[in-house]
Amino acid sequence: MTEVADGLEASFEAQDGTGAAIARPMLAGSRAPGAAAFESFVRSGVGGLEVKAFTGASDAAGGVAVPDEIDTMIDATLKSISPIRSIANVVQVGSSGYRKLVTSGGTPSGWASETGSRDETATPAFHEIAPPSGELYANPAASQAMLDDAAFDVEQWLAGEIAAEFAKAEGAAFVNGDGTDKPKGFLQATVSLAGDATRSFGQLQYLPSGAAGAFGDDAEETLIDLVQTLRPPYRQGAVWVMNSATLARIRKFRTSAGEFLWQPSLAAGQPATLLGYPVVEAEDMPDIAANSLSIAFGNFKAGYLIAERSATQILRDPYSNKPFVHFYATKRVGGMVSNSEAIKLMRFSAS
Repeated sequence: MTEVADGLEASFEAQDGTGAAIARPMLAGSRAPGAAAFESFVRSGVGGLEVKAFTGASDAAGGVAVPDEIDTMIDATLKSISPIRSIANVVQVGSSGYRKLVTSGGTPSGWASETGSRDETATPAFHEIAPPSGELYANPAASQAMLDDAAFDVEQWLAGEIAAEFAKAEGAAFVNGDGTDKPKGFLQATVSLAGDATRSFGQLQYLPSGAAGAFGDDAEETLIDLVQTLRPPYRQGAVWVMNSATLARIRKFRTSAGEFLWQPSLAAGQPATLLGYPVVEAEDMPDIAANSLSIAFGNFKAGYLIAERSATQILRDPYSNKPFVHFYATKRVGGMVSNSEAIKLMRFSAS
């Protein structure tokens, strides 16, 4: 037995003496601490994750905070799937409530001589914006056998599942949400034919297409009129928003000179344009029908506000539906029109 041990020791000494690197399998613990801990939690329910105790409703209830690397993947995927999020003003909040003040009317001024008296000028009107919000959740599941498979990319799967669920719900709510336990979509705002000077704050101006459920005699002029209803300060950064069916009809329109109104992108990564402005396809916009608000044009960075909690919370539930493991993810999101002068709509009606 002593001879065997001496032989092994001599073999190790000979290997070390060559100076060659000894190939050893990498252990899970040698990776980045956050990634290893999260994968251990997802696969087996144990790990060194910090448990938080905060929700908007109760201090005693809480979940497990998603590591930064996972939260980053979810946000990046949401921007590519939910188009309104990518063009709106998104703010991160630390609580369930959010308030924003918006002024209207400007600050009037006046002229006077060098020694003339100065009368008091009017003060801008203040309006409080409080986006309605709700708890956005996803509850994907996987079998324990799939989680045990070492070749399965658990983190990528979890990020993709949550992102797909969140993007689907967000896209519909930002466009047409009723504001009850969810964001209020911009198409749910009160609409009016009145211009910016006379319209009440919070109402969106619409322009009739000239015919019920269709474009009028001159679609090009109607689209140009819609662009011009948006005042110049808002046109910088303005975009068109419509679904694919509406865009398909507009892409066939030609000018009197025979040129297409729609211009394809000339460079990779650049959007196609309509009358010089980018087009965003949002499938939650309604199809063209009688009295439908199927086209929006405006500066959504100035006109629509999204307020969200910065952290996504996940609860791992391996007990409710054995042998499946559920990952219950929640995120609080709110939204509403913040500046009704920055978004214009086209209603497919005669007036």
